This record gives sequence, C-alpha cells and structure tokens, in this order.
Amino acid sequence: MDPMVEWIAAHALRLWALLLLLVLLAGDLAWQRNAHWQRRALAGSRAPIVLRWQAGLILLLVLALLFLAIAAAVAGQPVGELARFDADLAEHLHAQLPLPVLRGIAVVTHLGDLWWVAPTAAVVALLLLLRRRWRLAGIWVVALLGILPINGGLKAIFRRVRPLHDHGFIVESGWSFPSGHAFGAIVFYGMLAYVLLRLLPPRFHRAVIAATVLLVGMVGISRILLQVHYFSDVMAGYAAGAAWLVLCIGAAEHLRMTATRTLP
Repeated sequence: MDPMVEWIAAHALRLWALLLLLVLLAGDLAWQRNAHWQRRALAGSRAPIVLRWQAGLILLLVLALLFLAIAAAVAGQPVGELARFDADLAEHLHAQLPLPVLRGIAVVTHLGDLWWVAPTAAVVALLLLLRRRWRLAGIWVVALLGILPINGGLKAIFRRVRPLHDHGFIVESGWSFPSGHAFGAIVFYGMLAYVLLRLLPPRFHRAVIAATVLLVGMVGISRILLQVHYFSDVMAGYAAGAAWLVLCIGAAEHLRMTATRTLP
C-alpha cells in the first residue's frame, strides 16, 4: 500500500479545492498576459488577437507530447508507475470517500454530460447565426462536432477498461482513456469562453476566464473522485481536448484576421 496514494485519497476534497485555486490563479495570469498583448496591439494600431500563431504552435507541441507521454505510460507493457498509481488511487478513493460526498460530486459532473452540452451548443450556434456572426458560428459548430469522433476514436485505439465504480450515482460504460468529460468540458467551455471574449466588452473578460477554468477543473476532477475514470484518463482528456481547442481557436483567429485585412 503506497502511503502517498493513501494520503492523496484521504485528502482528496482538500486537494481538489487547492487544485481549483491553482488553476484559477493560472487562468488569471494568462488573462493578464493576454490583456497586455491586447493593449500593445491597440497602441500600435494593430488588431488585437486572442491567440498568436507562435503561441498556438508551442501549445500544440506541448499538449501533443503530454498526451503521447501519458498514453505511452498507461498503454505500455509491463504496467508502469502511472498505471499502478491510477489503480491504487481509484481503490483508495473507493474505500474512503463517503456516499453523501459522492452524491454531491455526481451533481457537478453532469456539467460535462452530453445532454447538457449538446442543447446548449445548439442554442449558442443559433444565437450566433441570428447575430450574423457566420464565421464564429461555423468554427463553434466545427469545434463541438469534433468532440465525439476525436475522443471516440482515441478510446477505440486504447480500449482501456474503467475502474470499478459501484456507488450507483453515476453509471458509465465504454472505454476509459481518455476521459470524454474532460475532453468535452475543455472544448465546450473553452470555445464558449472564446465566443464570449469576442462578443463581450473587456470588463467582463476576467470573469469569463475564471468561470471557464473553474468549470473545466470541476468536471474533470469529479470524474476521478467518482472513480469513473483514472487520474491519467482525465489528464489525457485535458491534453487532447486542449489541443483541439487550440486548433479551433487558431483557425477562428486566422479567419478573423484575414477578414480584417481584406476590409476596405
């Protein structure tokens, strides 16, 4: 029995809160940096851009390497340290988290469910079309439609069996790696944040980034605490979803800047 894994399981809720705080701070730092770039662009009479192509390429490379490293660690033979950590953590969480806590976490995890994401995505697409934001609506639809085939394809490649979860609050079938909820949450809420950043005045941008980071973090970590996914499933879902998000936002920004340059 690994003492570190046992300690993590015993303090899982406190660690969840700490992680959410850390990612919230990281999101705020990213907002501040982006706001600085925006001000510099405006001062230089240039159109501000949300994601510069150099930063996008670096992010894609880092995310791809992260996903490949996690995939190699959990799919390799013999079983490596990460896979053993996954199994031990799921077992300890199963033994230590009380049922009332799991019931509350199960409510949070529904924020990444398809029945919530799909109709909300349709409403956003309709509103964008009504506002005649054709390019933005198009990239929104492409980004959201890409979630199921990309994540489903990755699951079919790795075919990892889920951890045991018999508490009854959430019943999941299908393969485990990478987490569809983590993938879908980072794409859905990340693209929603991008849309709002494009449409709302700058005074709302900081709140949009903070809410996005919190929602994505809550959905992903809830999957680990509910034992419907291993730790590495969620991290890989985040990495793959973020890579797709970067591609979509990069494409949207390219289209926007091209349209800006062609205006008389």
